[in-house]
Amino acid sequence: MTNVAFIGLGIMGLPMAKNLIKGGFTVTGYNRSQAAIDKLVEAGGQGASSIADAVEDADVVITMVPDSPDVAAVVQGSEGVFANAKAGALWIDNSSIRPDVAKELAEEAVAAGFGAVDAPVSGGEQGAIDGVLSIMVGGSESDFAAAQPVLDAIGKTIVHVGPSGAGQTVKAANQLIVAVNIQALAEAVVFLEAFGVDTDAALKVLGGGLAGSKVLDQKGQKMLDRDFGPGFRLALHNKDLGIVTAAARQAGITVPLGSAVAQLVTSLVARGDGGLDHSGLFKLTNELAGRD
Repeated sequence: MTNVAFIGLGIMGLPMAKNLIKGGFTVTGYNRSQAAIDKLVEAGGQGASSIADAVEDADVVITMVPDSPDVAAVVQGSEGVFANAKAGALWIDNSSIRPDVAKELAEEAVAAGFGAVDAPVSGGEQGAIDGVLSIMVGGSESDFAAAQPVLDAIGKTIVHVGPSGAGQTVKAANQLIVAVNIQALAEAVVFLEAFGVDTDAALKVLGGGLAGSKVLDQKGQKMLDRDFGPGFRLALHNKDLGIVTAAARQAGITVPLGSAVAQLVTSLVARGDGGLDHSGLFKLTNELAGRD
């Protein structure tokens, strides 16, 4: 039975950790808030009082935290993963961070005697709950093979996409596609409502054609209901689109639609809506159309 330390028990992390328990792994969790740790313990996991405590006996360490600085803070320093995990442990980073940071931290992990893969996930809260996440993995072939049994417990589509940092590059592309799709869906709903169309019926038939997508399936009803409880917060998507636009600039390419949507998301976050689900793009789109 593999011992897994899971650091970051948020909207995505907690259900992922629970699925690892269901998969037969021994899971020790750490989170900044005790309430999330308590929920993991209720599900059959174990709680830790610190990162060092969580990783002490772990064969695999998973991090699922918001941003590049958060990952670095968790793994580096005297209280971090690299200083306290046992030699030969495998580090899986399921966070979504900058590709260059992922590569640098993986190199540091390997130098310290650990395996390392960047394995960001897509599928939102429901995908995490159902254990059907799409996982794009960067790292060596051997580390990917070692990570596969663990990733199988939390995901459905698991693909090795290249060396360290490649997983994060593919995740950035994923977030670009999702953001543009959400904005297009928001505009379509505003358009339909302006003409008084039966929107439930409209989304049903649109979902069966070429316009159909997981974004439509998961976010369409939220827009109709004006229900923007977070499955994936706008603040996090804002961070991800910042990664996309910065990386595109570095590569010397343009992402015109992505850049435009990034500005809309930034506007929502700046006015205090960063805690809403990213389907909350509908709010601003509706307002720009002069509708309530």
